Parts: sequence; structure tokens; C-alpha cells
Amino acid sequence: MSIDPRLITQLLQLQFQTSDPLSLRNASSEDAGDFSALLESLLGKKAAEGKAAVSRAALGSGGYQMPVSAYSANAALHSMQRSAFGPAKPSAYDPIVEEASERYGVEPGLVKAVIHSESSFNPYAVSSSGAKGLMQLMDSTGSGLGVSDPFDPAQNIEGGTRYLAGLLRKYNGNEAVALAAYNAGPGRVDRLGIRTDADLKERLHLLPRETQQYVGKVLERKEQYDSFRTGTTGSAT
Repeated sequence: MSIDPRLITQLLQLQFQTSDPLSLRNASSEDAGDFSALLESLLGKKAAEGKAAVSRAALGSGGYQMPVSAYSANAALHSMQRSAFGPAKPSAYDPIVEEASERYGVEPGLVKAVIHSESSFNPYAVSSSGAKGLMQLMDSTGSGLGVSDPFDPAQNIEGGTRYLAGLLRKYNGNEAVALAAYNAGPGRVDRLGIRTDADLKERLHLLPRETQQYVGKVLERKEQYDSFRTGTTGSAT
């Protein structure tokens, strides 16, 4: 028994089509209903197949063991649900983050804080504007950074870190400005004449509310991840 990959694709599309880069907000009630209906249909189909397998096994050997393929399918589905509704453990991507951070000269705590804020460590996240993966790269941006599969964690982190490094260089190491540009786009930041963190503080109210909240959230999480790295206590939430 195997799970139809087209159903999995539908589940992912329904779950993430309305999520945004900051917080993976809940889908509308209609979308949520579609997702639930498809999920119930999928689980119902698997349950029926499981019952049929029980009957066949009972007839053949007098006992029953869940087929490995059925167990794997259920495990995969539950794994996707966990990814959809909550962040994965940050340590799962630490080796990739460390390598990309060293290559492009960006602090690993900053990269992890961006991933946390962008996608809650969900590699399958897709925003309403089409940004994808852990660091929420638009297709055009990712393509220019050599990312062929935005849902591949290694490619996404590599491309996102490289992009972030470019913004840090552009704004002379002013982290807050680089983050504002990462979220709102460098064009918007440049049109407001924002070049330094002092400029940003002065004109922050001219940027979208989402960006205003984003900058503070990422910097706070960076501080928390830096604390983990140095062994002090804290919690990146």
C-alpha cells in the first residue's frame, strides 16, 4: 500500500497557499475546510485499505502486522502536519546554517533568527506572495542566487544567507536596515533614504507594519540564539 503523491501535493498546497512569510498564519475557514475534507478523505481511504489488509492477513496467516508502507505513509503525514503547525527543532539545520554563515560572513544566530521568523523552520512554507522555503525566497530572487529547488533546505539556506550577506554589505553592516530590506525589499528602503540603523529608527513608521514588527522580532531572536551559542539561558520563541 502506498500513499498517492498527488494527494500529498494537494494537502501541502491547501495548507500553505495562504500562509505568509512572517508567521504562517491560519488559512481562511473555506481553505481550512478544504484541507480538512481532503485529509479526512485520505485518512478514510487509508483506513479502508488497512481493514482490507487485516482481512487478507487474517485469512492467510491467522495474524496481522501493519504493512511497512502503511506505517511509513502515516508517519510521513504526521510529520508534515507537525511541520505545518509548529516549528521544527532549530538544531536540525544547524550544520547547514553554520556552513553558509562561515562562507558568507553572516552570524549564524542572525540566519537562524531569519529562518525562525520567516518560516518557523518549515522547509515547505509558501507565502501568499509566492515566497518559498525556510528563508522565504521569491522564485526570481532564488534563481539569481542559484537556487533551483527552494524547498531543499541546503539550497534555500545557502541562497538566503548569500542574499542576506549582500544586504549587509549594501547597508554597511547595519543589521536592522538589512532586515527591513529583506522583508520589504531594498527598493522600498532605498526610496525612503534609509541607509543606517539611525535612519531606520527615524523612518520606521513609513514602512509596512509587518516590516516594523519583523525587524524587532528577528533581532530579539538573534540575541536569544546568540545566548544559546554562548551557553547562557534563554528561549527563542
